[in-house]
Amino acid sequence: MFPPNQKPPGRSIGKGMLIVSFSLGLVALTIFFDGVLQSQSNPNNEPEFNETDNGIKEVVLQRNRQGHYVANGTINGVPVTFLLDTGATDVAIPAAIARKAGLNQGYISQAATANGIIQVYSTILDELQLGNILLHDIKASITPSMEGETILLGMSALKQIEFMQRGSNLTLRQIPAF
Repeated sequence: MFPPNQKPPGRSIGKGMLIVSFSLGLVALTIFFDGVLQSQSNPNNEPEFNETDNGIKEVVLQRNRQGHYVANGTINGVPVTFLLDTGATDVAIPAAIARKAGLNQGYISQAATANGIIQVYSTILDELQLGNILLHDIKASITPSMEGETILLGMSALKQIEFMQRGSNLTLRQIPAF
């Protein structure tokens, strides 16, 4: 027998291993569920796309749990996340993302939003890509008051493509200019 103030060898090692195992399990579950939540928020991390024989480029987006169409793409080669917004006149870009994409602030103006009148700066996007759809010289607004990492993909870009919704899918089509 062990004296009353001494624990048997290995018992504290077992408790330590149990704590480490429990901690690793929590980390693994956190990473797993973070991925699940991300895919529910943006089911279009890698949008599905194709091109028809006659050169029509198509991108098919799935609606997220909130009923929005969110998809990854690029602006001037910089990876971004778009939220398609047919109610937005221009592509609206948070100032932090505009800096990353090397966008120049043009003239200052006011824009009416759901949150009231705000100040924005005009800019032009050299290149906007969503799947295999590539648009050039797109009018946009740099919005200093806009927080987050999501860009509102407004009608200044969407007017250049066709879109059709069926069920929970939205198909975007870029018709080649002849």
